[in-house]
Formats: sequence, C-alpha cells, structure tokens
Amino acid sequence: QVQLVESGGGLVQAGGSLRLSCAASGRTFSRYAMGWFRQAPGKEREFVAAINWSGGNTYYTDSVKGRFTISRDNAKNTVYLQLNSLKPEDTAVYYCAAESKDWGRAHITAYEYDYWGQGTQVTVSS
Repeated sequence: QVQLVESGGGLVQAGGSLRLSCAASGRTFSRYAMGWFRQAPGKEREFVAAINWSGGNTYYTDSVKGRFTISRDNAKNTVYLQLNSLKPEDTAVYYCAAESKDWGRAHITAYEYDYWGQGTQVTVSS
C-alpha cells in the first residue's frame, strides 16, 4: 500500500507556471506507475499525464501537450507535474494516483489506479 500527498498548488495568473509534487510513502515507489488527473467544478475527473516506473514512458492528454511535463525521482519517492503556460481552463483540483500491477507502462484511465492522493487546488486567473 502507498500513501500519496500532493503539494504545490495555488493561484497563478494565465501564462504562469506551477510545479506540483506528489510524495509517496509505503511500498517501494519504483514499483508504481504514476498519473495525474484533475477535476474542475461540475465536471468529471479527467486524465492529465502519466509516467511508468522508470520515467521512460510518458503520456499526456492533448490539451496539455507541450505545456505540462510529468517526471519522477524514485530516490525521493516523488512524482512531479510541471505546469507551464497555464490557462484559466486548467483550473481544477489536481490528483496524483499510483498503479501497482503493471508499472512498466503509463496508464491513462482512472479505474486502472489503485491509490489516490487528496488533491491540490490549482486556480488560474485570466
């Protein structure tokens, strides 16, 4: 089992940047594929980015490609999401998630993930 704690959210103007972190504790972090999802008010949770155990395989939803970057540091048990060129439509609660059964690849659907953090709010003003 793993516990996930996100941090780094906040209020930023359009065009600005944030870096989200997700610290994991518990089972060996390198045995998890990791993902970031987000949920805006009144909307369903949506996939943002994913990374496999080594960082060699990543995947992004189209709306964030070229703006967001997912990475991980297994020595620090942490996965990151760098958010650049932020837009008001990026406003949401951002969640990290861990997948424990097939960590060799990046996973893009929420049901594949076993563990979730509590979320961190990102608000982008226009």
